[in-house]
Parts: sequence; structure tokens; C-alpha cells
Amino acid sequence: MQSIRKEFIIRVDVNATIGAGHLMRCIALGQALKTQNCEVIFITACTSKDLHQRLRDEEFRVVTLAHPYPDPLDWQMTSKVLQSSPDTWVMLDGYHFDAAYQRQIKAGGHRLLVIDDMAHLGQYCCDILLNQNINAEKLHYSSEANTRFLLGPRYILLRTEFLNWINFKREFPKTSGKILITLGGGDSDNRTLQVIRAMQNLALKKFEAVVVVGPANPHAQILDSEAKHSNFPIQLIHNARNMPELMAWADMAISAGGSTCWELLFMGVPTLVTVTAENQQVNAEGLKEAGAAVILGKHYNLSATKINRAVKKLATAADTRIQMSGRGHNLVDGRGVERVLREVMT
Repeated sequence: MQSIRKEFIIRVDVNATIGAGHLMRCIALGQALKTQNCEVIFITACTSKDLHQRLRDEEFRVVTLAHPYPDPLDWQMTSKVLQSSPDTWVMLDGYHFDAAYQRQIKAGGHRLLVIDDMAHLGQYCCDILLNQNINAEKLHYSSEANTRFLLGPRYILLRTEFLNWINFKREFPKTSGKILITLGGGDSDNRTLQVIRAMQNLALKKFEAVVVVGPANPHAQILDSEAKHSNFPIQLIHNARNMPELMAWADMAISAGGSTCWELLFMGVPTLVTVTAENQQVNAEGLKEAGAAVILGKHYNLSATKINRAVKKLATAADTRIQMSGRGHNLVDGRGVERVLREVMT
């Protein structure tokens, strides 16, 4: 007898203010659900053509919204999809999905998983609440009595392309010569350019950089020009589809404080983290406390001197990089999506 194909609906957006990391961690769960014979439906107001293509490449069903919540057209379209798929799990990922939105989903008889990073709502109305950040257990959530909490980095959602590297063994040269720079899918303030320019006077004998330019980055042209006239070799990669390989290549990284940090920790990449959004600050402090990353500070306080000093110090300290790598991989062991899936399927 053929098994019944289950459905799972994921509601997530990406735009100039909502980072691509929300979508990427949802893709990780979607990939795992497909291995369990589930049909995965994404409802999204994603503005990136490249990310839409990524969803299609994964063979998810995609329902596109013109305007996200709180626009009333969002719920009009979303509710129609939910009505056509009764008694299914729904996953929400986005700070704009408030308690009222969650209640509407629950009122339709659906089970609800909410991914949250900040405990910013007065009330959460869901069956499972997932916060994969290092500070999650210190936050206070007001929720329904039967809500199950999945808190901390043991629930990090990593995509299949990373899990294929779970047995990767990193080498640690005496001096780092290969630096990965990845400052978010959008980087509207162009901190990538700031870092590249700061490193032009870096006092290292020989090094090269790979710079990842996200799909929503509006500064691609000026970054291309800067790379061509750099004092050291720079390879720009637009909308990278091979992040695990790039992280395996790198001796160290400079990263924004978003979800890419978890991927870097899993791959054992010693990382300098800059806080590019206020909601990254507490998590960055937790990584520093755990000895899993070096924190450069908030992006608007960065200076060329500060960047150069931190890069040189980490690049020439092999023992520090070895310790950071081990602590990072201990935090993110690669089994997070498996643990979340077990909760959902039971």
C-alpha cells in the first residue's frame, strides 16, 4: 500500500530588511521533511529572483505573495493555502508574524512551529517554539501551556550541503593565508567594501580573500571595481551556491552575526564577527563567552585599524584558531535538523 504523502507549509519572507538567513534555515527543514515523504509548500513574499530559483531547484511548491503581513492581502492568500491543506503543520519564520497571525493559523486547526530569535512578542501561540541561538535559554517566553520549547544551538538547522561535510577535518597553518568575507545577503551599508579597503594595508606577507556577495546586495558593481584594484587577490562570488566548499577552503572568516555564523562554526572556521543588526548583539556576546568567535563589535564602530589588528592577531595565532574551531564545532554538531524533525514527526 502506498503511504500517504504529508504536507508541511512554511511561511517566510526575504527583502531588504529581512535577511536571507531566515529562508535558508527554512530550506534546511524543508530538505529534511522531503526525506520523510512530505510535500513542502513555501508561502513567501521573497523579493530575490535568485532565492526563488533556489526554492524551485529544491522542488518545493512555492506560493508567491506580493505584500507581506501586516498587509491584509497576505492573510487572504495564506489562509486559502491553509484551507486547502487541513490538519497540516505550519512553520513561521519572521519577526513580523505576531500573536494575532499565529492565532489565526491555530484557529484553522493547524499545528504551528514558530522560529524566533528574540522573545520580542508578548505572547506566542504555537505548538513548538524553536530558538536556535546560544542565548535562547536565558530568554523569557510567554506561551500556551502545552508549547514545547527547542532552545539552543543543538537545534541549529543546517542544509543538506553542509551535513555532507560532517566528517571534515580542518588543517591549521601557522599563519592564515585564506580569508573568507561574508557579511550578509543584503549588506545595505556596504560593510564588505569597508573591510576590503581596511585590509589593503594588512601587514601579512601573503594572503588572499574570497568575498561572498549576497543576492540582495546592491553594491555589486563597486565591489567588482574594488576587487580588480586590490593589493591582494580577491575573488568575488555572487550568490554563492557552494558555501561549504568555500568555508572548507578558508583558514579564517570575517562574518556578520547572522545565521552564517552557525554554518562557520559547524565547518570549524575561526571567525571574526561583526554585529550588523541589533538582534545579533546578544548572540555575539554568547559566542564570545563560549570562546567560539572573536567579536569585532558593531558595524558602525568599525575602523580600518581595528579590523587590521583583529585579522592579523587571529591569522598569526594558530593555537587560538585551533581552540576556536573545536569549540565552534562542539556547539553545532550537525544534528539539529534531525532533532527538530523528530519533534515535528512525533
